[in-house]
Amino acid sequence: MTDYFALFSEPRRPWLDAAALQQKFIALSTPCHPDKIHGATDAEKAVAAQKFAELNAACHCLADPGSRLRHLLELETGVKPKEVQPIPPHLADLFTETAAACREADRLLTEKNRITSPLLRVRQFEQAQEWMERVRPLQTRLARLHEKGADELKSLDAAWQNAGADRAELLLRLEELYRLFSYLSRWNRQIQERIVQLSL
Repeated sequence: MTDYFALFSEPRRPWLDAAALQQKFIALSTPCHPDKIHGATDAEKAVAAQKFAELNAACHCLADPGSRLRHLLELETGVKPKEVQPIPPHLADLFTETAAACREADRLLTEKNRITSPLLRVRQFEQAQEWMERVRPLQTRLARLHEKGADELKSLDAAWQNAGADRAELLLRLEELYRLFSYLSRWNRQIQERIVQLSL
């Protein structure tokens, strides 16, 4: 497994500044960018393309808090975190609300696909707009929880750097945060996909 932190010459840690990471990506990837190697041999192009793809994958992984934590946990423990876990009680209401919003959107999408009348399409479009307005507070709550998790990651980063070899408790909390980011990202993605489908 490639250590993406090492690829960017970063220490393994829970928090990374996204802007600084992007700058490093640009500096590291410029020499192997496809636009820069057009005069190279086919073998050199293949090596450069592989390097560029690896840097791109690393940047995407490390820029997202959830995927960064999954990668960190896998590097530190030697195993991938378990994907399927019960939803924590403090997120149960949010899960229920997200599921209900998605079911309602799916019902609207089913209706949308059946409608052929222009007048009924206008009414269906208005219903979709109303649904989008109702779901905005849910998206705001998801974003706030994500932001709160990111703030906790920043504070845990200092403890991580000072913990030395004994990071067992920190790893447990980081795994909990990884799951939080996973849930929030999944729920936000489910809502966003439906917004796009209803908007078309």
